[in-house]
Formats: sequence, structure tokens, C-alpha cells
Amino acid sequence: MIQTIAPRSLTLGHLYPDQLNLYGDRGNILTLQRRCQLRGINLRIVGLGVGDALAPDEYDLLFIGGGQDKEQAPVAQDLYEMKGIGLWAAIEDDMPVLAVCGGYQLLAHYYRPAEGPDMRGLGVFDAWTIHKGAQTPRCIGDIALRWNDQTLVGFENHGGRTYLGTTPPLGRVLKGSGNNAEDGNEGAVYRNAFGTYLHGSLLPKNPHFADHLIELALRRKYGQGTSPGEPGSLNGQFHPDTEDDHTSSPELQSDLASSLLTPLDDRLEWEAHASILERLGLHTEAAAALRNARDAVNVSLALS
Repeated sequence: MIQTIAPRSLTLGHLYPDQLNLYGDRGNILTLQRRCQLRGINLRIVGLGVGDALAPDEYDLLFIGGGQDKEQAPVAQDLYEMKGIGLWAAIEDDMPVLAVCGGYQLLAHYYRPAEGPDMRGLGVFDAWTIHKGAQTPRCIGDIALRWNDQTLVGFENHGGRTYLGTTPPLGRVLKGSGNNAEDGNEGAVYRNAFGTYLHGSLLPKNPHFADHLIELALRRKYGQGTSPGEPGSLNGQFHPDTEDDHTSSPELQSDLASSLLTPLDDRLEWEAHASILERLGLHTEAAAALRNARDAVNVSLALS
């Protein structure tokens, strides 16, 4: 008897797709969808607008993008009153959540705009945001940060300054402003929830981070392989601080083979990543990204 293996599937909840959609943030959704499709994973996208409740058991990933202050006020109220309990339950159950810019701010304790009352956040991140007024320059431009032993790149454009309490940052700024242009932190992390100011959009230029979110969702749903944080759990990510060519390494091949995700040919993605690093004068990091582009092809061919 031939046993058929059911295809893997995930459901992504896209919070406020009509209100919070600045600076190409929808490209993050398209990237997740495409990278799943190339691996035979069905990613269903469900929009959650104002007035919609969030039932955590119906989703495997959540995304919330950025918007202007005038759009954030009604969203902040709805997020707190309609979706807060469900979102908290999802996050405490280790559901992967990506929150960009305005969405990031609304998952902290509060956002204090330049004018008007504070907007209450959910307090997922022990953080708060203050807009210091038009006299304070915006944090705008290309940005690169150190995430674990790799780099993340993107574009930031925010007037608010975010300050962290006990919550650890997503990464440390290499070039750019980050949370507040003062302390070198960028973003925030709580369990599998990630807040960041990186637009640009984030996931098309950072395939390793996109795959990290997908694999977290797969491991949570299907319970396969190693736990997040164990060797090999990040889809065979390459370590650009290491100079050796790892494509023939038995250890790396083993890590990749045990991953839930088949390696893809990410040459274009890594070249786009490297171009931002070059523009920022981060030549060593750009060279590492180009090695990733080469290695992605070699490993993809080796495992095909």
C-alpha cells in the first residue's frame, strides 16, 4: 500500500491590510507566500480588519504593518478591544508574529504622538514610543543591523522614538537610526513575536529571516525536527562571519537535510541584500552576503 503524505499548509492572519500598508509592507506577505509555494506549502492569507475578532487557533502566523498616525488611532482601539485577548493568547503560545513600524509601536505599552492623546498598546513588548515633534528629525533612510551572526537590511521612516525596558532588541544597528537613533538598538523580541522599523520591504531582501518565520510556524504546527535555537533549526543558515566555504561541509549538509525547508536559489535576494550594505559602506558584510548568494546556489544544486 502506497502511503500519501498530506501537503503542509499554514494560515497567515494579516492584521489591518487596508489601514497599515505603508512602504511596501505588503511585499512581506507576497514573499512568505512565494517561498512557501516553491516548497509545496500552501499558505492561506486571511485579512483581519477593524471589527474582526482574532481567534488564535485559526492561524499559524500573524503580520501587522505600518501606517500614519491618523490611521493608527482607530487601529489602536480595535487592537486593544477586539483582538487583544486573541493576540496575546497566540503570542504566549509561541505563534510567530511580525510587526513593522506602526504595528511594532502598537504592540508596546503606548505611542505618544506629537499632538493628541497617547495611543494605548498591548504591552507585548516592554517598550514605549514618543514622537518628539516636527523639530526633531525623522529617522529615515537605509538601515542595516546585526541579527545573531548575520545582517538584516531595510528602509526606515519613522518620527517616533522607541525605548526598550527589559525586552531585548531584534538586533544592533550597524548603520541607520533604529529604535531611537540613540542607543543602537533596533526592534524588539518577545517569544516568537518580532517588532521592527525595517520596511523596504523587509522579507524580500532578507530571505534568511523570512525562512526563520516560516520554519517557526511549521515547527509549532507540526512539531517536527529540532526546537528553535538548536543547531540546524534556522534552515541551514550560513554564518557570514566565517571565511571558509561551507558548501562541501558534511555538518552543513546534515543541518540542511534535517531542516523543514528545502534551500532555494536566493541569488537575487542576497544580491539585493548586499547592494544595501554596499550603499551603507559595509563592505565586509556585503561580501558575506554575496557568499551567501553563491552558497545558496551550490547547496540548492547539491540537494536537488
